[in-house]
Amino acid sequence: MAETVRLVINGVEVTMPAGSMVSAAIMKTGTSVFRRSVTGEPRGPLCGMGLCFECRVTIDGEAHCRSCQTVCHDGMDVRTDE
Repeated sequence: MAETVRLVINGVEVTMPAGSMVSAAIMKTGTSVFRRSVTGEPRGPLCGMGLCFECRVTIDGEAHCRSCQTVCHDGMDVRTDE
């Protein structure tokens, strides 16, 4: 298994240790807004274990993925509502 993986967050390439969660990769880019509420308020990870759903992002075109529960893979394309 590779020691690192490369993925793209909002157009920025990020290298992460294998086994890292997507939420950590997003935070590594300095992004704090993962999504927006229905009223437009910025949201980000709260619980870190998949219960709150505040960390939802779009991964490889699939919306509403919980970034704190998704392991980074090579070539992943992640989009936040930044």
